[in-house]
Amino acid sequence: MINVTKPFLPKLEEYVNYLEGVWDRNWLTNNGPLVNDLELKLKEYLGVKHFLYLSNGTIALQIAIKALGIKGEVITTPFSFVATTSSIVWEGCRPVFVDIDPKTLNIDPAKIEETITPQTTAILATHVYGNPCDVEAIEIIAKKHNLKVIYDGAHAFGVKYKGRSVYEYGDIATASFHATKLYHTIEGGAVMTTQPELVKQMAMLRNFGHHGPETFDGVGINGKNSEFHAAMGLVNLKYIEDIMLSRKTQAGQYDIALANLKVTRQYIIKGADWNYSYYPVIFETEEQLLKSVEELNANWIYPRRYFYPSLSKLDYVDKYEVPVCEDIAKRVLCLPMYHSMKKEDIDFIARLLLRVQNN
Repeated sequence: MINVTKPFLPKLEEYVNYLEGVWDRNWLTNNGPLVNDLELKLKEYLGVKHFLYLSNGTIALQIAIKALGIKGEVITTPFSFVATTSSIVWEGCRPVFVDIDPKTLNIDPAKIEETITPQTTAILATHVYGNPCDVEAIEIIAKKHNLKVIYDGAHAFGVKYKGRSVYEYGDIATASFHATKLYHTIEGGAVMTTQPELVKQMAMLRNFGHHGPETFDGVGINGKNSEFHAAMGLVNLKYIEDIMLSRKTQAGQYDIALANLKVTRQYIIKGADWNYSYYPVIFETEEQLLKSVEELNANWIYPRRYFYPSLSKLDYVDKYEVPVCEDIAKRVLCLPMYHSMKKEDIDFIARLLLRVQNN
């Protein structure tokens, strides 16, 4: 069986070495030494100014919205994982969908201003498949209209734009370290910002609002993570360069094997140092996609229609015209890619896809 992804796992003894220290200290959670160590190492590796390790990427989005005091309408993309939209709704705000660019698959900045109203307070955009948004255009719009900017960087671990971490853009950037991501801590997430006052506020928000052992400063939530998750993150960080190189190699193998397949690829913007987090292909028709999925599944291969359906189809959001997104969502498919995947697997997948096309 070949799934769309497979979590990277280090040697068990490496993980156990960290766990022995946890047993010795009997310090399992609540900002333990491994959590602190991981925060410092990830801050350095990613090249960001302020970094907080959290329990997951969804909590990261919710804390970001709360910390910025966002109310009313939030301009966002309909082409993302459901957590992007649900976090906006969960925090009592209204998502306003703006269509995507058909090449980059990110929110189209040229369509943002026409949706701004007196109730608009923020933009929440996703770096889709790790491809950086047009951060410069979005920054100009945000400054012009006094809007906050959050970037959902769940896919963007290690990505740089013009030599700078993509997590350095916007008021707050978020990350996900879920087991399916190229870098994971089993479950986990993060918030990053260049603003020291914001990181102080978010540190309190993730810990029930604690401002000292017996005082509280506003409403908080439990967004902390454990020593066990941090231990996995510390071990996996040692392998991240190898993990990212293997994905780049596999993407190149797919490019060669699928050279004659009638699909288009996502355009990675100029200036981006991409992480090859996914391998999406866009078929000419949904019918062709469905036939391809059927053939792959028949051979125990399970790609993913990611993201499908368009978030504009959710039953708890207002309706917006986003024809590009709804069209792309029907035709895009993420093919299997993970650290231990073999070239023979990629060649087999390619042969099956070409067989469907040629029949």
